[in-house]
Amino acid sequence: MTDPTARALRLLSLLQGRRDWAGGDLAGRLGVSVRTLRRDVDRLRELGYPVQARPGADGGYRLAAGAALPPLVLDDDEAVALTVALQAAAAGAGAGMAEASVRALTKVVPVLPARLRRRVESLQAMTVPAPPWSDGGPAIDPQLLVAAAQACRESERLEFTYTPAGRPPEARLVEPHRLVPLGRRWYLVAFDPARGDWRTFRLDRMSGVHGSGARFAPRPLPAEDAAAFVRAGIDRFRTPTVVEAVVEAPAAVVRDRVGRWVRVTDDGPHRCRLRMETDDLDWPALVLGAVRAEFTVVAPDELRQRLAEWSQRFARAG
Repeated sequence: MTDPTARALRLLSLLQGRRDWAGGDLAGRLGVSVRTLRRDVDRLRELGYPVQARPGADGGYRLAAGAALPPLVLDDDEAVALTVALQAAAAGAGAGMAEASVRALTKVVPVLPARLRRRVESLQAMTVPAPPWSDGGPAIDPQLLVAAAQACRESERLEFTYTPAGRPPEARLVEPHRLVPLGRRWYLVAFDPARGDWRTFRLDRMSGVHGSGARFAPRPLPAEDAAAFVRAGIDRFRTPTVVEAVVEAPAAVVRDRVGRWVRVTDDGPHRCRLRMETDDLDWPALVLGAVRAEFTVVAPDELRQRLAEWSQRFARAG
């Protein structure tokens, strides 16, 4: 391998794929002398990759952890696996890593070669997702998420078909601002030029999403941030049910089991109080079942009735 740039990329891929390399083995893989290998290692160090050298007759090289994550070199199988995993994480709106997964996808997907895109699509088509118990939101097409995220990042007007609740589909052309994962859903915050105002769109009600090719100058959002804008819009149209229960387990244990969707406060050394707001009583029933401890429902009465129905159904099944 004579081209220094291609050789440096190959060297980086080898170092990322195995923890320790003997100098002779690396030079042999690259088809160069040990002296040329040392120059290539120095070139990687100049680019910010922390390559450590082990002196001696059995000396070698190792790519160490640095202060920041350097660019990675992935082979075909690794790129496909990474993309599929990111898409699975992004589609789960309730997952804590969903937003970061979308940001990563906007960087990975545009540079995937066509042959790898086909492999990713084939894997998706032949895979049946099995969401965890905590996932109850609508499924979102990862490609839709990527298209919307790229339009936000590049300030490109976005076209799509939107189907509001109880109304027929309608074509929309908007200036996208931010994507917001909230609760178990994804939302797009955008300015709608046709209506002259800011709007929030649920991604599970969007289809045919694509960039129009037209750029726009970003406008100031009339809210503290996009998440606050979405919350304000949701709060105007709903009156959530407040659920409160006393759980016979330490607060730290319960927090670890229920995640970030529920507010948990201490109520003694071996007891805590659980509180959440919801528009679906099946959700707190699932949460309370997941704490794996005795509990007492404080409110509302409707939840007690729901739990009684569930207990009878489970008893019949047992």
